[in-house]
Amino acid sequence: MLEEVEGWLTRRSWSCADRPLEQLLAAGDGGPHRGSVSVVLPALNEAATVGDIVRVIRRELMEKVRLVDELVVIDSGSTDATAEVARRAGARVIRRDAILPRIPAVPGKGEVLWRSLLVTGGDIVCFIDADLKDFSADFVSGIVGPLLTDPSVQFVKAMYDRPLGDTAGQGGRVTELVARPLLNLHWPQLAGFVQPLGGEYAVRRSLLEQLPFPVGYGVELGLLVDALHTVGLDALGQVDVGVRKHRHQDGQALGRMAAAIYRTAQLRLSRGHLVRPSLTQFERGEHGFVPHTYPVDTEERPPMREIEEYVARRAA
Repeated sequence: MLEEVEGWLTRRSWSCADRPLEQLLAAGDGGPHRGSVSVVLPALNEAATVGDIVRVIRRELMEKVRLVDELVVIDSGSTDATAEVARRAGARVIRRDAILPRIPAVPGKGEVLWRSLLVTGGDIVCFIDADLKDFSADFVSGIVGPLLTDPSVQFVKAMYDRPLGDTAGQGGRVTELVARPLLNLHWPQLAGFVQPLGGEYAVRRSLLEQLPFPVGYGVELGLLVDALHTVGLDALGQVDVGVRKHRHQDGQALGRMAAAIYRTAQLRLSRGHLVRPSLTQFERGEHGFVPHTYPVDTEERPPMREIEEYVARRAA
């Protein structure tokens, strides 16, 4: 590990216990660093979990204390009761396709996160995946804490254990097999991030609006790499929030995720084009293995500050 990264781990890795709620609330009572906080949950068919997450955030961070100013669920085309459940639990729910209709939406998590900047107003934007189980408010307060108390911090990711079923520490397979090798080899300054692909992170809006957003699974890696180049390593941090339990995807879905992440890295290395932006996988059928070919996301959305509707909204 680079000596620079060893130093960064000491300075910029924290536990959520390092900044208790009382300290964060004091930052809001006339403190110099307090900014408004928007929490965004991108959701696609997450009716089983999104309600509990919304209820915890509302109860613990909006009603008992006033740490979160805005809680928004962006529904990216759910066919279950995700939108209704989230709305009943107390979130403002917005359909992905209703945001910036001038630009037709494409499938993908990054697309939803990018569009969320147009319908939120917080100085700090906190993204939380909607499939988390046994959710704790520490996931939010932990990662927004450094941004509320230290003006030099721009981007904070959650770090946590990821059990796979009953086995501790075996989750995050794409992280270990794809993302971590890529980062260590090509962006060694980012080798200290425990969960580089994690979906829980908080970022200053002023930084997010400068960054391009890969539309699909590559969004987390893309934002992290681009943030490093934009504001430098010392503006990035991570906070230990304990254990993350969520729905795990099957091996084929993980393969597609890995291909999108590799493509995101490849573009940042060369800004060139993939020779063949598709991935063929195999499933056993009645008469042997059947190939299925899927497109690999090759589109990115431009920095939000280049979108005229966003500029007009921020100027209003």
